[in-house]
Amino acid sequence: MSAELTKARKQITQVNTYLKQGKPLPAVTALHDAVLTMLKAQLMKAERDEFCKLIEQAVYQLNNNKELRVLYPLVIPYAPGEEKALLERMRELLRELQTNTVEEAKDEIQGRQVRRAEGLKTGKEQLERKEIDPARKTLGSLVREFPHDAPLRAEVAELFMQAELYEDAFKYLDEALGLTPDQLHLYNRIGIVLRKLRQFDVAEKYFMRAVNFAKDDPNLYFNLGRLYIDWERFDKVERAARLALKLNPNFHEAAKMFQFALKKQGKPAC
Repeated sequence: MSAELTKARKQITQVNTYLKQGKPLPAVTALHDAVLTMLKAQLMKAERDEFCKLIEQAVYQLNNNKELRVLYPLVIPYAPGEEKALLERMRELLRELQTNTVEEAKDEIQGRQVRRAEGLKTGKEQLERKEIDPARKTLGSLVREFPHDAPLRAEVAELFMQAELYEDAFKYLDEALGLTPDQLHLYNRIGIVLRKLRQFDVAEKYFMRAVNFAKDDPNLYFNLGRLYIDWERFDKVERAARLALKLNPNFHEAAKMFQFALKKQGKPAC
């Protein structure tokens, strides 16, 4: 028996395994591919008889699978010698299952979106009622359900920022940055949070990380300058404002910041 026929034989025997695993699509695909291989091959009588018997068993298993019957209630007919008709029926069944798989995926995505929105709404309402621990539990469970959703973590952080719970906000912003380290707006938000917590040295480190992704953004240096104002590091305010102005000479707020830094250091205005 050739390698192709050996593979086809194995595919037929896998039909029942897939069905037991609740996987009707790969089960039907396996039988379809095996029948197609059989039709293309030059089989000896003994080989043909063996394949026909295996196919009969596989078709019986498909017809008696409850999950498949829900998706495709029509009985699949087969008798030895009717492989071409069976192949057409398999193609029809595959189209049906693939359409159903797409619909199930759409329903799953929609369901996840609903759960996401409802979780954010519940957490927001709990925070507004000052139910802090329940809100932490609600929002924590929500982000665990979506382990790779950086925007969700940023939204949760915003809710905690609005509630002035800056340590909680920092936690979720840091997680969001871990997933998407190139998102500049997250560095700005985390800078605000750390300024509120008066963790100026930590905030500075995050801004330095942001420079790797947006070294030509004058707003980045302006926001860094605001950090240094709160920190009362006016020499650094001057440098940050100067960099912002170098990138955008018409940046009026940065110009004001620059003059403010000079004044604080006792330097003459430029």
